[in-house]
Amino acid sequence: MSASAGPAIRVRSLVKRYGTVEAVRGIAFDVAAGEIFGLVGPDGAGKTSTLQIIAGVADATSGDALVFGRPARAARLRTGYLTQGFTLYPDLTVAENIRYVGDLRLTPPETIARRGAHYLEIFGMAQFSDRLAEQLSGGMKQKLALACALVSEPDVLLLDEPTTGVDPVSRREFWDALAHLCAEGLTILVATPYLDEAERCARVAFVHRGEIYRLGTPSELRESLHARRLVVRVDDLQAAAQALGAAVAGDAIVDVQRFGDHLDVLASDPDAARAIVAGAMNAARIAVNEIRVDDPLLENVFVASMRALGERAPEVSFPARHEHREPRGEVAIGAERLTKRFGDFVAVDDVSFEVRYGEIYGLLGANGAGKTTTIKMLCGLLEPTQGRAQLAGARDHLRARQIRQRVGYMSQLFSLYDDLSIGQNLEFFAGVYDVAPEEAAAKIAWVLAFSGLEGKERDVTASLPGGWKQRVAFGSAIMHEPSVIFLDEPTSGVDPLARRALWGVIQALADRGAAILVTTHYLEEADQCNRLGFMIGGRLAVEGSPSEIRSRQTGHLLEFRVDQPQAAAALLARKRYDASLFGDRLHVVVDDVASAQPGVTGELESGGIRVLSTREARFSL
Repeated sequence: MSASAGPAIRVRSLVKRYGTVEAVRGIAFDVAAGEIFGLVGPDGAGKTSTLQIIAGVADATSGDALVFGRPARAARLRTGYLTQGFTLYPDLTVAENIRYVGDLRLTPPETIARRGAHYLEIFGMAQFSDRLAEQLSGGMKQKLALACALVSEPDVLLLDEPTTGVDPVSRREFWDALAHLCAEGLTILVATPYLDEAERCARVAFVHRGEIYRLGTPSELRESLHARRLVVRVDDLQAAAQALGAAVAGDAIVDVQRFGDHLDVLASDPDAARAIVAGAMNAARIAVNEIRVDDPLLENVFVASMRALGERAPEVSFPARHEHREPRGEVAIGAERLTKRFGDFVAVDDVSFEVRYGEIYGLLGANGAGKTTTIKMLCGLLEPTQGRAQLAGARDHLRARQIRQRVGYMSQLFSLYDDLSIGQNLEFFAGVYDVAPEEAAAKIAWVLAFSGLEGKERDVTASLPGGWKQRVAFGSAIMHEPSVIFLDEPTSGVDPLARRALWGVIQALADRGAAILVTTHYLEEADQCNRLGFMIGGRLAVEGSPSEIRSRQTGHLLEFRVDQPQAAAALLARKRYDASLFGDRLHVVVDDVASAQPGVTGELESGGIRVLSTREARFSL
């Protein structure tokens, strides 16, 4: 992988129009050789169009996109491109997919074999070379797609939302692999809806309606907010959020966001905000357990930036017509020693937990951990091999009509009919769920408004970007006001602003008494749940509130800011430290801060790397 004195990618005054729609509106940026550069923005911001032009597979309407000084189309052999959809051949093996893509890129057969084996070894997939692509997990498919993109050893790699639908373990491994490749000199441009992934880029550009409105390192972007984050722990979160709602309009408090066991209060003046919070809680007679000041997240910057541009998530109240009669706190969903075997394979192994009315429970785990199989047993879609399921007060006949009418289910794999229009899908699900005709029109209008699709009900559903489709699917699953709701990865591919709006509706449903079981691969939003269960290898390994689970984590997390982040990450990897690269920072897990901090600092400085600052950070989920 070669280097260059100038930028690897140079974009100037880039414009792309589709008829009367201007998807890209004169953007300009450079990506340095050996840099990971992130594009972040909502659906329809122009990220994919920009990547397609740089990849040389689409022409710009005007402006320039250069790769190592050459027009993008002429530099295609130096560019690898991993598109947003699944681009592998499912009926070919892992090795055959790599060989086919290598042949298309005019790579010699012996080189394909050598490089393919090298990347499969790096990605931990060497033992799966003869497995069909359709039999791989989501994370393994993405690693294979990355290996295919790398087999021609490009100098530039373009990634369009590469980890959507990929579990947290595979996402971490995927990004560690990107950091390794970047250290070898590869230039990476990635579009992602996940702000925790954007934290791992050297620089980030926020894109909105085809224009770049913020660009800088993650640290620079956080500092530009001129605000701090107060983590407020109280017993009654719903009442606390309402009590603080009026304070957001003041100068000290910028934003209030509710999570599963705390409130996040974004404050321009932390001391003044602390006093406002304490006063509001005292007036509402709500006991405060903790107020802690922390750094803002990149997601805080993104949301604040979007609001400054006049963009807000739709604030459309759900037109609820019915009261849930189930007593809050009673068991709505129960797993009693659930086990499911498929032949000799144990998919779910002796799992027990409860979800109560008014509660949001997050079921987390890697692909293949048994989450979806567990949900199917709890819904009555699969018979357990052993154990019993409880659903909406029933222990038997879970598929009875009166039980199914009290349940909403948003599936991970199927939620909408792509060949129907948006309106036809909504009318179909209103009919399936027996929504009264006089209610259906209001519910359908709400889904369209909530999804930002008013006036587009005749559009074919297949034409929707993934994030919009998820919002329509979510609305379809709750139109009948179920008292028990299953959401299997509801925000996959949804941009941060829309994700916040969707979680606002989920919390409102729980406040009305619904029991909600949700799976997610986005661990930052797992904090939205009241309680969590981690599944590993078919078993429930950990359970508790987000704060309880974090408090059980052993060791300490040190954050180092250094002048050569990639070199520092490579050095610590050689020294066998548990370290991960996050933009211009390194996260290093250690047993003891007092002894480890001088040791890590010494290792870095002996390698010619200057340590700018060090602090102990808190573990994220």
